[in-house]
Amino acid sequence: METLRKFLEFELIHVKDYTLTVLSIVSILAIYFVTKFILWLIKKTLNRDKLNKLDEGTTYALFQLIKYIVWIIALALMLETIGIKVTLLIAGSAALLVGVGLGLQQTFNDIISGIILLFEHSVKVGDILDVDGDVIIIQEIGLRTSKGLNRRDIVVLIPNSLITTNKVINWSNQSKKTLFKIKVGVAHGSDVDLVLKILKESAIEHPKVVNKKLTEGRFIDFGNSSLDFELLFFSENIFRIERVKSDIRRNINKKFIENNIIIPFPQMDLHFKNDMKTIVKKE
Repeated sequence: METLRKFLEFELIHVKDYTLTVLSIVSILAIYFVTKFILWLIKKTLNRDKLNKLDEGTTYALFQLIKYIVWIIALALMLETIGIKVTLLIAGSAALLVGVGLGLQQTFNDIISGIILLFEHSVKVGDILDVDGDVIIIQEIGLRTSKGLNRRDIVVLIPNSLITTNKVINWSNQSKKTLFKIKVGVAHGSDVDLVLKILKESAIEHPKVVNKKLTEGRFIDFGNSSLDFELLFFSENIFRIERVKSDIRRNINKKFIENNIIIPFPQMDLHFKNDMKTIVKKE
């Protein structure tokens, strides 16, 4: 025991009145591993079927908040263990923190926004958001940034303030089915009834289209170069809807070819007037 005591009291660093011993390092490691164990225990408890009456997003948000609080307490204990008084550290660095705060306003804004997201539950893990025209499924909500996956399977890091201060569409707040539309134009003189029939059939035949009775084709306008139509359909496949739209467009194109219906390109007729008398006079 005497040997162990001497080993733990062995001084690694000694500067004036400050001393760092082996015991301090061991205490820090002990606090670290105990903190990890406590967080593991809390996470396991939250995920138990009998105790977990919350949805996945709420459970995740609650655990994130608990994790931040536990790590702050653990960090304070670690600093106290090596002889650094947290209260004195905060008081002594108050002026420095003000200066740093002015330079890191956006970072603090993101952090506050992250806390708002975790408390408010307006956005949860698994939600599908439309942020700046990019559709993203949220995978993780952090204190400063949130991580998501877009439709091109690219991981996107979003500053939390972008979600809380900008206009963001949360597709997951809709009902399970969502209304989508596809626009198409056909040549003037085409059979309107046949076009409407083809549009409706093309959507109904797709397995990802739901509420097929509500699928509808509309004749919306007389364009300069085309008759303009719109196909409305419902689908639950929100995140991969562009793939569904592509399949339906391909089906529409195939049926148009089979029925000799032409999708026109923009065109303009030019009329030239030749005044021969004027030309003769000038000569």
